[in-house]
Amino acid sequence: MIKFFDLHKVNKQYEKAFHEKLEQFMQRGWYILGDEVQSFENQFAAHCGTKHCIGVGNGLEALVLIFKAYLELGKLQKGDEVIVPANTYIASILSILQTDLVPVLVEPKLETFNLNPDLIAAKITSKTKAILVVHLYGQLADMEKIDSIAKQHNLLIIQDAAQAHGAHLSSPVFNHPSAYSFYPTKNLGSLGDGGAVVTNDDDLNKIIRALRNYGSEKKYVNDYLGINSRLDEIQAAFLKVKLPNLANDNQKRRQIANRYLAEIKNDKIVLPFYDGSTNHVFHLFVIRTEKRTELQDYLKENGIETMIHYPIPPHQQKALKEFNSLSFPITEKIHREVLSLPMSPVLTEEEVSSIIQVLNQY
Repeated sequence: MIKFFDLHKVNKQYEKAFHEKLEQFMQRGWYILGDEVQSFENQFAAHCGTKHCIGVGNGLEALVLIFKAYLELGKLQKGDEVIVPANTYIASILSILQTDLVPVLVEPKLETFNLNPDLIAAKITSKTKAILVVHLYGQLADMEKIDSIAKQHNLLIIQDAAQAHGAHLSSPVFNHPSAYSFYPTKNLGSLGDGGAVVTNDDDLNKIIRALRNYGSEKKYVNDYLGINSRLDEIQAAFLKVKLPNLANDNQKRRQIANRYLAEIKNDKIVLPFYDGSTNHVFHLFVIRTEKRTELQDYLKENGIETMIHYPIPPHQQKALKEFNSLSFPITEKIHREVLSLPMSPVLTEEEVSSIIQVLNQY
């Protein structure tokens, strides 16, 4: 069986360094917000080309903390509307709802799966104050157009970059805070939960640092109604071990994607759009097919594991019942047809060749 993502194999190469970090961690005896977190924050900020990185508990809380900070700064008010892609993982929408803001769902472009900038203007009202951009599957959304729209309407931009570690960041991206997840299967994954916010905004940085720690900048002095969302010291240490390989791992992903794109030739399969640039890190390689169950079963029978990201669109989830009556045909088509092929930097050339051969014989 060719695994969809062989997490054990991904982390095997780091085991010796992980054990060394664990030993150092145990000897140091500092478990929360210590030198490892601070050091990782500095390194990841440098990697992203931003002034600040704040390590937090997970990717969802990274988004929540950005919204909470903007509420504290008075740049958002409870009840404000936030444009968000209809085609996303539910966490994007939960972050808006959990901060008493109102999500306004907008269809994606079928080719890229990302938010369609041409549909944003029609959804903007007097209550619209922000756009939550999701860089889905590792591909950056069209930030040039979205940035232009945001400036025209005086809107904030927040970025859900949970799947886009190391994607090339153009200038409009630098100007807006980004939330990252370090869930174990991400391009940069920890050995547990973890997340971060990166930003160039000094005020946002200051408030998020307090908010993640019960709203406190000084122990037992609480300036804000914060939460407990701190990146673990040991996870920061593990992430530091893996960070230097991120660019190389992403390049391996692109090489695999280029093989898929060039060599899969089957008119029953729609391949994803890719312009060949570094704006895509292929966290996932997502195809579309009208007979998804049939294709997935066929691949399994031939020893190839796949996954569906995601089978149910957010607006049809029971948890979001207030959205259940809405219709988003493009989003619904995507969720009916998408299938994720194996994609990781530890896939061998032989495994990739086998996957391509089996797909071409379907």
